[in-house]
Amino acid sequence: MGILDNLFMQRAFAAGIMIAVITPLIGTVSVTKRLSMIGEALSHTSLAGVAAGLLLNINPVLGAAVFCVFAALCIDAVRKKIPRYSELSIAIIMSAGLGTAALLSGYVQTPRSFNSFLFGSILLISRDEMIITAVISVIVILSFIFFYKEFFYIAFDERAARLSGVKAGLMNLFFTLLTAITVSAAARIAGALLVSSLMVIPAACGLLLQKSYKKTLIFSVLFAVGFTVTGLVMSFYIKGLKASAAIVLLGIICFVIILL
Repeated sequence: MGILDNLFMQRAFAAGIMIAVITPLIGTVSVTKRLSMIGEALSHTSLAGVAAGLLLNINPVLGAAVFCVFAALCIDAVRKKIPRYSELSIAIIMSAGLGTAALLSGYVQTPRSFNSFLFGSILLISRDEMIITAVISVIVILSFIFFYKEFFYIAFDERAARLSGVKAGLMNLFFTLLTAITVSAAARIAGALLVSSLMVIPAACGLLLQKSYKKTLIFSVLFAVGFTVTGLVMSFYIKGLKASAAIVLLGIICFVIILL
């Protein structure tokens, strides 16, 4: 238990477990809606927010949150305009986010700070970032508790959702915003290039083992927490091993084993 004697590891475990709980919740609904790449688009856009935050001398996580929310609103707007080709909205916003990130990163005076968001820096998470992560986690968990039925409906059949009295358009927008703030919080921990993996891989493992929506949610959270805790322990004892890389690769190995 000596691993928990270090303050930075205590913060890493606390923040990692919070993110491991909320990302698979978002990921399971996204995968079921055939929008598993939305996390990829928003995570790349978060890099533009990080660069903007560093340039304006504000918390990069807040910058990422603002850009992710704006990108989420744009994705929702484009999807409504071209519903038959809704996946195009994700590709377009991801391209715009990457272009903006590439442009702004050229003016960042501290490239090391920007690069830490590419692959995550969970061991260096600050007190303010812990508070932001905790607030976002509470919002996401409470949303899934209070709107469990609505998220279930829009995940499987939006037409049936409307017939059942669910305001599908409003719930889709709300879910997209939840995805945006989740990605912005997870970008610091898992890394903008890997955060979508933390959303999709545990959900995929849960889907392979369970047929029920509720059990899939539970199993995906358990998988994500397991990957995160194991990855953090491995990164502490194995010199040079990045925690985010260990977490994602453990997930891939587990998925392959279940698939076989």
